[in-house]
Formats: sequence, C-alpha cells, structure tokens
Amino acid sequence: MKEKIIFLVNPNSGTKKKKKIPKLINALIDQSIFDFEVRHTLFKGEATQIVTEKLAEGYRYFVAVGGDGTINETAKALINTDAILAIIPVGSGNGLARHLNIPLKSSKAIKLINKLKVSTIDYGTINNTPFFCTCGVGFDALIGARFDQSKKRGLISYVRIAISEFFRFKPEKFTLSNDEGEAIQYPAFLITVANASQYGNNAFIAPMAKVRDGLLDTCILAPFNLFWVPQIAWQLFSGKLYQNRYATYLQGSSIKITRASEGLVHLDGETYTMGKELQISIRPKGLNVLVS
Repeated sequence: MKEKIIFLVNPNSGTKKKKKIPKLINALIDQSIFDFEVRHTLFKGEATQIVTEKLAEGYRYFVAVGGDGTINETAKALINTDAILAIIPVGSGNGLARHLNIPLKSSKAIKLINKLKVSTIDYGTINNTPFFCTCGVGFDALIGARFDQSKKRGLISYVRIAISEFFRFKPEKFTLSNDEGEAIQYPAFLITVANASQYGNNAFIAPMAKVRDGLLDTCILAPFNLFWVPQIAWQLFSGKLYQNRYATYLQGSSIKITRASEGLVHLDGETYTMGKELQISIRPKGLNVLVS
C-alpha cells in the first residue's frame, strides 16, 4: 500500500520562485511509493491546521516547502508522533535544512525524499512554544520584526536592515538561570538559544550545537562597538564566533531568561511578543525527519 504524502508550499517564503515546484514533484517523487498531494498555504498558521487534518486522515509524510518558519508551522503538529517531516528548503535562510545537510536545490531535495532515510531529532520550547532551529532575544529579535515588515526578502535585505538598526539599538540586561538554578545577570546585545548550529545562510551562531544531543547551546553576545563588527561577522560565518571576546556560551537542557518587561522574541525566523520570563527547554528525540 502506498504512503500518503502532502507537500505544503509557502508561496511567500524566501526569494525563489515556486511555480515549478508542483511539476518537479510530479516528475521526481517516486509514485510507486507515494500518493501525493500539493497544497499552497494562504495564511500564517494554515500549515499547522492542514497537518492536523491530514494526520487524522492517515497521512504519514509531510513536506515543508519553504523556510524555517514553514518548517516550524508543519513540524509543531508532528512532534511526538510517528509521522515524518521532509524539507524542500526555499526560504531566506534555511537554517535547519543546512544543518541537516538537506540539498538546497529543489530537485535534489525531492529525490532525497524517495530514499526514506529517517532520523529522529530534538526540538526546543520557549514558554511551551516549539522551535526546531533557534530562538532568542535582543538585536536579532528586533531585526526579525523589521524583516517581517519588509517587502524584500533574502540575505541582502536582512543585512541592510541590520545596518540601519545597529546605531539605534539599546542593549538590555537579562538574568539567565541554568539547570542548577544559578542566576547570572548579563548585559547583552543578543541572546540566542540554539538546537541547531546556525540561523541560516551559514551564519553559525552556535557552531557546537547538535540536534541529537539532548542539549541547548546558548550564545550571549555582550554589547560591542562598531569597530568589532567586521571580526564578529567573519567569525559568525566561519563558525568561530566562540573565539570572540564578547561571546559567552552555555550548554544545558534548559535555561530561563528574565528581562525587565515583555518584548520581542524570535524563533525559527519568525518574531513574536512574549512575557518578561522565558523558560526554554530541550525536548529530546521528538521529531522524525527525512535526511540525507
């Protein structure tokens, strides 16, 4: 009996055109294995609704065609089930796909699905909201919010927004409590808690992070002046940010971040408003994913 598989295409993610995706799927998916369906999502959150409905109909394979936000919408309805996520990465950054070595070329990503190689990975929660790549507060959350409002996608647009906001940004003080309950206050430009190693576009915010180790890697980047921007940028993209004097790394199964008031957080490339206390935890081996 064939497996039921659905492709959830986010038409608004990334910069790549997606008109050819259905034709590629029809040509390349192994139809001796799968009965497939393609759906284009029309609004934020619809992928989660569709996955929930299709699980009840006996679907077992769900393909997120988009970026980390699309993956999040799809995967959070699949956690702690026997269902399996696949990824065709066509987002702006594709952080989780890059970490998992999933091909960025759509045709190769579709062919990978036919191999049916399943790996079980961890996921995280921030105030009980699932994330699969990274979450955090500070400058990145602000830039994420501005990027969401921008009509232009892609790395160049993101960098332009970051440069324009850098000089206006005022770092906050945060209190971090680790697994043992020890609380330390940090003035921080940003704090990122990572399940996977990168934001996307090979920007390695937590180079040592692994999605199968049952741990979160937290990067605290202290405030710095303009002089340090080139070095920090080089170390971020070369996977050596841990060498920077302004970067502190913590590792554990949970961390609590407390700030003066509610504010922005980013998770898997999307921006939300959450309270002044942020409880972040790892959930080991909670998601099945097709990998290379």
